This record gives sequence, C-alpha cells and structure tokens, in this order.
Amino acid sequence: MNLPNLLTLCRFALIPIYVVLFSTNQLKTAFLIVVLAGATDILDGYLARKRGQITQVGVMLDPLADKCMMLAVIISLLASAMIPWQAAVAMFIRDAGMIAGSAFFHFRGKRTVPANSMGKLTTVLYYFAFLFIFFDFSFAVPYLWFVIGVSFVTSIIYIVLFLSLNREAGTFDSR
Repeated sequence: MNLPNLLTLCRFALIPIYVVLFSTNQLKTAFLIVVLAGATDILDGYLARKRGQITQVGVMLDPLADKCMMLAVIISLLASAMIPWQAAVAMFIRDAGMIAGSAFFHFRGKRTVPANSMGKLTTVLYYFAFLFIFFDFSFAVPYLWFVIGVSFVTSIIYIVLFLSLNREAGTFDSR
C-alpha cells in the first residue's frame, strides 16, 4: 500500500458521498465531489510516476475507481432524466466492458494497458459533459454524444494496445 493507491481507494469512498448528495438534490455539491474524485485521480497518477510507485494493483484499481464513479454518475443522471436512456446505455456498455475486460484479462495473467493520453482526454471531456449537464447548458446532451463517440474510439485504441502489448510479452496467443 502506497499513497497513490490510498488516494485511489479514497475515490471509491467518494462514490457513496456523491450518491447521497445527488439523491438529496444537492447537484452542485455532488458535481464538486466528482471534480474532487478527478483531482485525486490526477494526484495519484502524478505521485505514482514521480515516486516510482506504479504498481500492478494501482494500474488495475485506478481505472476501476474511475469507471465506478462514472457509472454512479451515469445512473444518477439517467434516474433523474438529465440524460437520455440511449446515452446512458452507450456509456454503461463502454464502461462495463472496459471494467469486465480489464478484470478478465488481469486475472488470467495478461498485461494491462496503463492510462494513456487518449484515455485522459476522454475523461476530461466527460467531466466537461457532466459540468454542462449539471449546470443545465442547452448544448449539454449533444456534447455528451460527441464525448461518447470519442470514448468508443479510445476503447478501440486501448484494445489494439492491449493486443500488441500482450503479443510482445508472449502472453497472448492470436490463434
């Protein structure tokens, strides 16, 4: 256990806080919790790299914490009719697929792909989409659809990188 991994665990703890705030209609404060989770994500990544504390557990837990927060936000926005169900389904399929795929291959000894600039860009774009939705900007939902498209492109890039990484390491047989 190191500080970056502890910060990642704190992000898991922020999820129920977000849910309570959102469900009691404290939307701006709930959004601030999402931003706080994003800030701890940036901080834990920075500290892990700077201190040489990148661990396989952190590589797996960090995106899981992000995806769990994203799923909580998606479900809450859907339940409150702030986003269309089709957008929620698209985001859910993408995030659930990333979680399931990462866990499936991790527990089979495959190497996982650490976050890259495309993944980070996608996360930032989602945060802007949430900002626009929480603060009721007129273009929020069209912008969200744009971000969903970017997220699927990012997923394809991750899959290609995953296959390449594991072929090089000899942990993936393409047959």
